Amino acid sequence: MLGTYIQRGQLLVMPFYEHVSDHNQEYNPGVLGFGPDIDFRGRFDSSSEQVFVAYGFTENLAAEFVASRIRATLHKSPDDPTLMPSRIEESGLDDLEGQVRMRLARERGSRPEIFGFAEIRAPSERNKLLIGNPDWDVRPGVGIVRGFSWGTMTIRSTLEYNREHSALKEPAHVDIGETSVEYLKRLDRAFRLSLAFAGGEGGAPDEWELRSGLQCRLTDAFLLKLDNSVGISSKAPDWTPQIGLMFVKSRK
Repeated sequence: MLGTYIQRGQLLVMPFYEHVSDHNQEYNPGVLGFGPDIDFRGRFDSSSEQVFVAYGFTENLAAEFVASRIRATLHKSPDDPTLMPSRIEESGLDDLEGQVRMRLARERGSRPEIFGFAEIRAPSERNKLLIGNPDWDVRPGVGIVRGFSWGTMTIRSTLEYNREHSALKEPAHVDIGETSVEYLKRLDRAFRLSLAFAGGEGGAPDEWELRSGLQCRLTDAFLLKLDNSVGISSKAPDWTPQIGLMFVKSRK
């Protein structure tokens, strides 16, 4: 979760809303079971209610979980001659994903902090075309964090093991997954600003986004979180705003 850190014994719970809008979403009718293995561009929109939960078990070990319910619509490209319907609408469960993160080395002197993590996404809505995820996805990754007087920088990257069981019957394979360069600046006690350049999720190195976020502390226990992503490559979603309210509970 961009711009969010967790401490030992701390519990974070954040329900949030996300909208995705893309006027030229890449899709493949063959993957959806409607025709040859050819890519087209259609219009895609989705909205989802999600919940993010994280807990810091120790100073070096934390875990998180995300679940969401989504409503998605894909409009077929006018250039698509296949038997795919002109519009596909689906709703249901989307992400069921967990992550375990471990600090491997603390920041010391000129040496950055090093951390490793593993993400696991469970199958959901196996019979759905747009939102279905019939397979287990495993993504190990590594990152570094370095604090400076002008802010904190984080660089991280993942590997993805994808077991595709689509209509194309693609074999299991390993890809370089999402990679990001992130910046965080604490403006004062109440406000934090974050920026990130990220892309590569799903093994595609051509879906890059510029992400921005503002975190506002309302009380000791509640934070308002506003995030937004803008696609800077043609295959990335045009616009992805998020708004959430984070509850923070620290062990005394």
